[in-house]
Amino acid sequence: MKVKNYTVVSLYSFFPFQENLIYELKDKLVKIENEHDLSGLLIFASEGINGTICAENNLIEIVINLLKEYNDNRNLNIKINFSKNKVFKKLKIKIKKEIVTMGVPEINPSQENGEYIDSTNWNKLIKNKNTIVIDTRNHYEVSIGTFQNSINPKTRNFKEFPKWVDDHLDSHLKNKDCTNIAMFCTGGIRCEKATSLLKKKGYKNIYHLKGGILQYLDDISAEKNLFEGECFVFDKRVALDQELEKGSYSICHACGMPVSIQDQKRKEYREGIQCHFCINQFSDNDRKRFEERQKQIDRLQEESQKIYQD
Repeated sequence: MKVKNYTVVSLYSFFPFQENLIYELKDKLVKIENEHDLSGLLIFASEGINGTICAENNLIEIVINLLKEYNDNRNLNIKINFSKNKVFKKLKIKIKKEIVTMGVPEINPSQENGEYIDSTNWNKLIKNKNTIVIDTRNHYEVSIGTFQNSINPKTRNFKEFPKWVDDHLDSHLKNKDCTNIAMFCTGGIRCEKATSLLKKKGYKNIYHLKGGILQYLDDISAEKNLFEGECFVFDKRVALDQELEKGSYSICHACGMPVSIQDQKRKEYREGIQCHFCINQFSDNDRKRFEERQKQIDRLQEESQKIYQD
């Protein structure tokens, strides 16, 4: 059986995206998916494009060139890594109000945002005693890996971030006029939008990690790396290690939380049914349903293994 090598590309771009062009691009991508092995998740909105695609390298180039036609060759903030397996089942395209949902319509990241800091200069910035470092990701992402001494807003989703800013940011500032505010996220989109929010609110000295954690891990050697743990990603790999290979976490299919190898050894853990995070969240009927689903998954995996062995 031929082993395919897949290219996985994370990307985003803030730009004015007209509704008729959104649907035109969606139709073209669906046509490509129908004819080729393209998978991923893409989100389109009037403020731009966000998502991850997975395909063999020659097809990736075709898709990237198509996306560039529609964003007028603006920067797509591309991060590339590789996988022996598909990391998505199929291609999903969602059309939303925002490409990353914050719920603050008056900001415009394509016109106003903070200063990009590349991976090489990031370490110097976050080691500066006048810098506070904020992780703009969700609490479960932060729990499996983050930068040393960064602030965890403990948000469940990005929509909660503006309230955290209003309620807590000033208390972290040593001096509002001279404190550097350095923000980061997985691929750069959330921290870029967060800088736009802070600029709108009048904060100064705002910076964000260009390309996010994924670009940083690709750029920085192990000896100089200040990121601790693994980086959560929104696909089948769940998390990537320091070498950008599939990490040690899997997903609890009941609640969607990442679970480590150690978590899977806990007495509460039952694959596909429950973990220690959701032990009290579901009813017995829910768990019976989850158990039947897991049995179906196990059967499909057994059948796939037999086909592969034959």
